Amino acid sequence: MKPVAIFRHLPIEGPGYFATFLDNNHIPWRLIKIDAGEKPPNSIAEFSGLVFMGGPMSVNDDLPWIKLSLSLIRQAVTEDMPVLGHCLGGQLMAKALGGIVKANPVKEMGWGEVTVPDHPIAREWFGDLTTFNSFHWHGEAFSLPQGATCILSSQYCENQAFALGMHLGMQCHVEMTERLVRDWCSVAAEELASLNEASVQSIDEIEKNLPERVTALNSVADRLYKKWIDHLK
Repeated sequence: MKPVAIFRHLPIEGPGYFATFLDNNHIPWRLIKIDAGEKPPNSIAEFSGLVFMGGPMSVNDDLPWIKLSLSLIRQAVTEDMPVLGHCLGGQLMAKALGGIVKANPVKEMGWGEVTVPDHPIAREWFGDLTTFNSFHWHGEAFSLPQGATCILSSQYCENQAFALGMHLGMQCHVEMTERLVRDWCSVAAEELASLNEASVQSIDEIEKNLPERVTALNSVADRLYKKWIDHLK
């Protein structure tokens, strides 16, 4: 099998549990370090799927790699190659496919409940799961691209995930590990302390019962990732 391409946009926002999942399922992958100056490839031909991770930038920023990434997403969708996006990655997918990315009414940072709507497409991805506690770390959000279906919502963000056939774009972070959570909290300590919003938790709140929370989230990620890899070329 050709490797899955994983696009990283910040050193501390790597693939996390998704890489562990691929390794456990003996699926090769290649990390493309956009943050280190590596350019996106011009073609999707050498890969079996495309995965875009998070990052602090906006998809609306004038950065040279954004246009290239949007082009790759469109290529993949046209050629029925599965695309997966986490947070910024989901926003890249939405924009590439005609959606709009803009500021969310509030920042969402920390753990928060998300709800799975009761319709067939959501059930295909989540099975009998109706709610779960996900991790959030965003200030912008996407609208649904044409043909996509919302399969996850939260109190503070209507579109937490969308499905478009085999393609999955997420606003929330299901790829988290304990290390990722602690690293993000460390880097954003001042911001977390300065934001007085119900949608933003303190570091103590975020790191409370962290091993149990991460394990539960990994279980949800397994469901989503298992369905996604079924379509790898």
